[in-house]
Amino acid sequence: MKYLLSNKFKRPGWILFTLGVIAGIYLQAQGFESDKMRINVISLFHYDSFEKDKNGIVKIIENDVLDELIVVFIVIGGLLISFSKEKIEDEFIAKTRLDSLAWAIIVNYILLLLLTIFIYDMKFFHVLIYSMFTPLFIFIIRFHYVIYKNSRS
Repeated sequence: MKYLLSNKFKRPGWILFTLGVIAGIYLQAQGFESDKMRINVISLFHYDSFEKDKNGIVKIIENDVLDELIVVFIVIGGLLISFSKEKIEDEFIAKTRLDSLAWAIIVNYILLLLLTIFIYDMKFFHVLIYSMFTPLFIFIIRFHYVIYKNSRS
């Protein structure tokens, strides 16, 4: 598999992923409100409904970047976990990886369809945010579960 990273990337992936998930749970418990990491950032296509004179294509704005860092940690960590080789990478692992990826995409979109039908307003916005991560979560859980289950038998 040409697209897989070395196995040594798996540990940093788990560290980033775990830190991101813990910080994400913390931020959610705080009601997604934080002022812990306010810095000036470049904003593309900035739109402020209250201060129209600050709108523009490229603007420097002050923003709390904690939520963006959490997303970066979860996505990069999840990708490192998902696309790092196992210590022994054989045909079974390759097939399990492919099956888990297909399974994760199918389950993710079934969930997204059901939640689209039954969830509305700002709660649906939260569904969309979480749907960025669910394919990685589902893949990681299923892939490692199948590997674990196979090693026990």
